[in-house]
Amino acid sequence: MTKKYDILYIGVALIDSIIRGFDPTPVSASGYRAVSGSLHVGGEAVNGSLAAAKLGKKTAILCALGQDEAGDLVVHQLEREGVDTSLIRRSEHPTPVTTMFVREDGGRQSITNQAHFYNFHPEQYLTEDLEVRALVIGSLFRAPFDDPEIIQKTLSFAKEKGIPVFCDTKLPNFRRLSLEDIAAALPLIDWITPNEDEARYYSGKETPEEMAEVFRQYGVKNVIIKLGEKGCYWKGETGSLRLPAFPIEAVDATGAGDNFLAGLVSELLNGSRIEEALRFANACGAICTTAAGSSAALKDRKQVLGFLKENG
Repeated sequence: MTKKYDILYIGVALIDSIIRGFDPTPVSASGYRAVSGSLHVGGEAVNGSLAAAKLGKKTAILCALGQDEAGDLVVHQLEREGVDTSLIRRSEHPTPVTTMFVREDGGRQSITNQAHFYNFHPEQYLTEDLEVRALVIGSLFRAPFDDPEIIQKTLSFAKEKGIPVFCDTKLPNFRRLSLEDIAAALPLIDWITPNEDEARYYSGKETPEEMAEVFRQYGVKNVIIKLGEKGCYWKGETGSLRLPAFPIEAVDATGAGDNFLAGLVSELLNGSRIEEALRFANACGAICTTAAGSSAALKDRKQVLGFLKENG
C-alpha cells in the first residue's frame, strides 16, 4: 500500500531534560538549585514533525527509539499531535536523553552522551511505496547524518523520486564532517538552514552573505542563515533577502530553529512566495521561544497568522 505524506522528517528523536535558571553556586557539598526542571520530547525530527502537523500538514517521522519508557513518551506525544509513527524503528538501543541548561535570555547549552551516537540507517527504510511532497533532514552533521554514505543514499532516494530536500544542520558532537567531506551530496539539497554559529563553523566566513555563498558554491540551491534575534538571511538561485526577527520576550529558544523550518516547508508547500514563507517561518520560531520546550507554544496555523497580523 502506498504511503502518502506532505512531509517526511528523518533524524534524531530524544527526551530533553530542561533546567531553567541553574545556579552554579552549590547549596551543599553535592546540591545545586534551579528555577525549574521539566521533561519534553525533543530532537530535530520530533520538533519539526510536531510543528508541521500542527500547521496542518500530513506528516510522518522516520527515526530510531529505544524500547524503553523514554521512547514510549516520544511516540505518545507524536501520535497525540497526529504525526504518523509507523516508520519509527524501535530497538534495544536506549532512547537518547539530553540535559539542557536554559539561561534567562532563552539561550541554552546541552549535554549529550553516547546514546546520541547510535548508527541508525534510515536509508534502509526508504521504499518505493513512499510518496512524499518534501523530505526534511532534521540534523545534518549529527548521527545518523554524520556518515557520508548515509547522507548520499538518503538524498539520492529523494532526488530520484523528485522530492525537494530540506536540511537543518548541527555542530558536530562525536564524528566531525566538513562540507568537503560531503561535497558530492550537497548539490542534492534544495534548502539548507544553518544558524549563524553553524554557518560560521562550516563555511569559515563571518558575514551571512559570505557564509551563504560558500554553501551555494558547493551546489546547495537555497541557503537560509538563521540569525536569532537578528532575523534570517536567504540566498538562492533567484536572489537574496534579509528579514528582521519579530520582537519577542524569549523564555526558551529550544527548538526555535526546528519550528522555523517547519513553518518554511509548510508555507512553501502551500504555494507561498519565499518572502511570505520566510516571514511565516520567523513567526513560528518566535512563537516557539515563548514557552519552555520545543513544542509547547506553537498551536496551529491560525495562531501564526494571528501573530503575523498583530506584528504587522
